[in-house]
Amino acid sequence: MVRRLADGELVYYQFVQWPELKHGIFTRHGGVSAAPWASLNLGGNVGDDPAAVRHNHERMYAALEVDGSRACTVWQVHSGDTVLANGPVRGRRWLALADGIITDRPDTPLAMRFADCTPLLFFDPVRGVIGIAHAGWRGTVQGIGANTVRAMAQAFGCKPANIQAGIGPSIGPRRYQVGEEVVAAVQTYFGTTGGLIRRDPADGSAYLDLWEANRRDLQRAGVEQIEVAGICTAERTDEFFSHRAEKGRTGRFGAVLSL
Repeated sequence: MVRRLADGELVYYQFVQWPELKHGIFTRHGGVSAAPWASLNLGGNVGDDPAAVRHNHERMYAALEVDGSRACTVWQVHSGDTVLANGPVRGRRWLALADGIITDRPDTPLAMRFADCTPLLFFDPVRGVIGIAHAGWRGTVQGIGANTVRAMAQAFGCKPANIQAGIGPSIGPRRYQVGEEVVAAVQTYFGTTGGLIRRDPADGSAYLDLWEANRRDLQRAGVEQIEVAGICTAERTDEFFSHRAEKGRTGRFGAVLSL
């Protein structure tokens, strides 16, 4: 379950299971970017004014009262790779080409950007470890969720049963039409398409349920506590950027968490 919060015009969602954790999945509201990136665009490679993007980042971090100068992110490449964050890399805005980040360092915000792909947030309250991942269909069938769980276990001794996961807003199962190559990849990774792929009875076209796919992947990795926001970005362009619904001419919303 998630709750909707506002800080002036800036609006974000939090998982109610984590009242002690500084985190937020931010909407498109409360920033300074002009259309079509209006207004809290966090994407630096979509054509927006870089100064506006920087200011939007500052607003996002300020809303959570975290240190933006300590924030860590990655160059997202739709992979299954996860990296360890000890702090920002000097002279570069990103740590590596990857789609998952984990840390046990306090005051080290982890941040990513989305516009239909699925935000996956992780917290182990026993070990004091957090993680974040970016799961489009490619990352999902490469096990980015399960890989992040395994990375937390290997680096910090986390037990999967203690890890709590949140599946954030992304394109939903009613709107995510995919090609047959995606259907084949889902079959290969999960061993089935049951409950993951829906066929339109009118024309046989396929629709992927990213929420269920990532929930199932995390469950197979041993995670027992999983919350699903259940908000479709393609249906809620009033709240979120959607690459699919807005024909690629749009911004990126941000997700952040910090110990």
